[in-house]
Amino acid sequence: MVVDIVVGVIVGVLLVGAVVAGLSVRVVQQFQRGVVFRFGRVRDEIRQPGLVALMPVADRLRKVNVQIVTLPIPAQEGITRDNVTVRVDAVVYFRVVDPVKATVNVQDYKFAISQVAQTSLRSIIGKSELDDLLANREPINQGLELMIDSPALGWGIEIDRVEIKDVALPESMKRSMSRQAEAERERRARIITADGEYQASARLSEAAAVMSETPAALQLRLLQTVVEVAAEKNSTLVLPFPVELLRFLDSAAEAQQRRPGPVDAAADGAADGAGEPAGAAAGEPELPRVEQLELPPLEELLDRSPLDPQPDRAGGPPAGQPSERSVDGSVNGATGAARVPDGPGERASGERASGERDREERPAGEA
Repeated sequence: MVVDIVVGVIVGVLLVGAVVAGLSVRVVQQFQRGVVFRFGRVRDEIRQPGLVALMPVADRLRKVNVQIVTLPIPAQEGITRDNVTVRVDAVVYFRVVDPVKATVNVQDYKFAISQVAQTSLRSIIGKSELDDLLANREPINQGLELMIDSPALGWGIEIDRVEIKDVALPESMKRSMSRQAEAERERRARIITADGEYQASARLSEAAAVMSETPAALQLRLLQTVVEVAAEKNSTLVLPFPVELLRFLDSAAEAQQRRPGPVDAAADGAADGAGEPAGAAAGEPELPRVEQLELPPLEELLDRSPLDPQPDRAGGPPAGQPSERSVDGSVNGATGAARVPDGPGERASGERASGERDREERPAGEA
């Protein structure tokens, strides 16, 4: 019986020792660090990963995660420096570098970092412009990181980086930006089109200069164009009119306008008395002269009987009387003076005109 009591005591001591050993030994993971409190006081030594021996009842171990923590920041609404209302959300990457400060100096370092990040984000929104939030975020991220890192150092927290995730704009602002982007694209398209037209016109000018130096190239190009148009099987084919022919016709018309007419030449000959015709002076063939006939007054024609002898139209004697003629056949009337023809052509024309007048003035009986 005494032996049974001794065995029971030994077993009880072993059980108590096992329980105490279990309470005094802890395991710290590789991504953790241990902070030991003995009777409520922090021990200076940070326990590293592995087995950690504690004094039963006196020591208490608190494990701290030293991995990089990703903490999303809720979207914050603010007004930018250029008076645009936006909603911006971000994300913070941080890790614990001092487990003692993270345990002693702050109650919940994750909640504290979240609140500081939200206030810093609203502050950075008011200091920035919309274009910077949309296209130039790197300086904003760096400024936001500095704003959060200052209080986090006292908590044993190191801010790895801060990034803006999204910028939400009002619908009206989105429409305005869409119109602005469309106008910018249209402006660029017009600039590109104008540049292309300028280059094409420069090339065409160079080609025209080359073709002007070699007319055969211009004719060849014309033939190629005609062949291309004819290949389309059109019913109508338009050919360009030669410019050289137009120039020739214009020069011929100007020469014709400068040349004096027959009546003007006769008037010039009558005024000169005995000069050469304008056409003969210029070396051109002579034209026949046109003689002006003097008609009697209308009252004299009405009073005169049809059977009365008619006076000569050129102012000569009646038809029954012989008319005085010059050597070349010109009529010397009572009112007109004898005129010597200027050339052989005019003499022949005067003889023909005198013969015709003689035949017309003869009475019917003589005929």
